[in-house]
Amino acid sequence: MTEEATGQRAMPREPASGEPDGPQWAEDALAAVWRRTRETEAQVGARFPLYADPGTGVWRSTSKGSWTGGFWAGLLWLRALDSGAARERQAAVACTGRLAHWVGQDTATRGLIFWYGTALAAGPGEDGAAARLGDRAARACLAAYDAERGLVPWGDAFGGPRLVARADAVPGLVPLLAGRGPDGADAAWAQLTRQLTLSLAEHPPRPAWRAAPDGTWTACSEPAPGWSRTVPWLLLAVVDGLHFLGQQRQQRRQGLWEAAEGLVGPRLGAGVPLVPRAYDGRPDGPVDTSAAAIEAVALLKLAALLRAVGRAEEAWPPGRRARRILHRLSTAHLSADGGLTEGCYDADRGLAPCHELIWGDFFLAAGLAMLTGRTDPFAT
Repeated sequence: MTEEATGQRAMPREPASGEPDGPQWAEDALAAVWRRTRETEAQVGARFPLYADPGTGVWRSTSKGSWTGGFWAGLLWLRALDSGAARERQAAVACTGRLAHWVGQDTATRGLIFWYGTALAAGPGEDGAAARLGDRAARACLAAYDAERGLVPWGDAFGGPRLVARADAVPGLVPLLAGRGPDGADAAWAQLTRQLTLSLAEHPPRPAWRAAPDGTWTACSEPAPGWSRTVPWLLLAVVDGLHFLGQQRQQRRQGLWEAAEGLVGPRLGAGVPLVPRAYDGRPDGPVDTSAAAIEAVALLKLAALLRAVGRAEEAWPPGRRARRILHRLSTAHLSADGGLTEGCYDADRGLAPCHELIWGDFFLAAGLAMLTGRTDPFAT
């Protein structure tokens, strides 16, 4: 039965070998992602896409962007930098401007919103608006920093307890704070080490912990240990910490290298899936391609750091795994219209468990742009 007859979005399957056989697949995949980006733009207009139906490709969108708004702005910036088109640059500028609402909101996800929404904006023709917005957000996050607990709290913008440390609060926040001088760098370092200390106290790492009034920490039940995005988010924060913070103090650099090796090492063994289940240990549950895309970007950044310090990648090959992940996503999980399918928004609640996710599209595009030499790994 044809795609036209079913209304479904056809997805090509990966070749049997599963090994990247040349650069063309990455070029083709990125071109497909840009086609999908244009389609998404036409669908959502001035709104922000969240997740799309796997059969129809229709997006669920929001007026303010939620915690994912920066990924849509970042995807538009990636496209504009690749094409050089003035119209596409203006679309990215306008989208970034619509993130301003979140500057004053109490949420550590301002790191995700404003780092990924503004980091790629620097360049020829930039009027500075995005940089100023990112700076405002960084100052707001630094003002929210709780020195006693060593973190910018998760916050209450999305409901629930405020004084929570979550793995998905750290990426984005580290480079955003690091740009605010010594005080910002110290806050970023404290946030990163606090999260690593808490999360890595258990195996598998527990993504969320709640602060008690007496200074102790209590494990949160959601997201549960084994969540697919825990390690990718932590690894992304660690490699950004190595780049933005590790150069300032040797002690920091050594500790972060050890954390990176501890997070990556188990993922380089034989039989480790390139695309994880939404929860490890739930073999009948959905997979999460967005977690794989995040991991690929983190691994490409780590490979760039290894090259910068003269460490051979043969013995410890994060770049090789990143390429294999991106190849798998591009050949087995990309729909005919260029969307990254089979991402899991929230398995516990059954929310968009097998959907296209806007941050999945962003990280796939970012990884492909890095792999094909279009962007520097630490541009975003």
